[in-house]
Amino acid sequence: MSELTLLILQLAFLALLWIFVFVIVYAMRSDLFGARVRRMKEAPAAAAPAPTPVTTPPSGAPAPKVPTFVPAPGTELSGPPRATTSNAGRLVITSGPKSGAEIPLGTEPLTIGRSSDSSVVIRDDYTSTHHARLMVWGEEWVVQDLDSTNGTFLDGQRVTSPLHVTLNTPIRIGATTFELRR
Repeated sequence: MSELTLLILQLAFLALLWIFVFVIVYAMRSDLFGARVRRMKEAPAAAAPAPTPVTTPPSGAPAPKVPTFVPAPGTELSGPPRATTSNAGRLVITSGPKSGAEIPLGTEPLTIGRSSDSSVVIRDDYTSTHHARLMVWGEEWVVQDLDSTNGTFLDGQRVTSPLHVTLNTPIRIGATTFELRR
């Protein structure tokens, strides 16, 4: 081999070695400190429906029948009520190292993860640095997975997009399970 070919191979190997070192350092940094948590925009306030005029039937006429709506079994409306700022006042840890702990809820988002700057710190091997977020969307509590490695589960189903939380429904992060309660 010529000296020029050997020099080019040495430089290519050195560049590849440095790329490998940077990839390892980046992976360690993101594991230790986590990715930046993105702030979601607040839900727009729901527009009030237009008032409907009230008409009284002429005297002697029967009152009009008001239709009633009965939700079908298994639909969202017939299940447990969604957790809102008015009916959910605390986060209760039901299993895991901090079992029995209660955290009062306000209206501010709660970040859950291993990081010491999280609102709820869970230290286990299955929890990411910034694992999930509980936040108020409109007036209802929503859980969002923050691209965690092992996932966030709401009532046994993996959370892939922000989901509304119902009262007393288990949310599992790593080895810890918690619920929103009155």
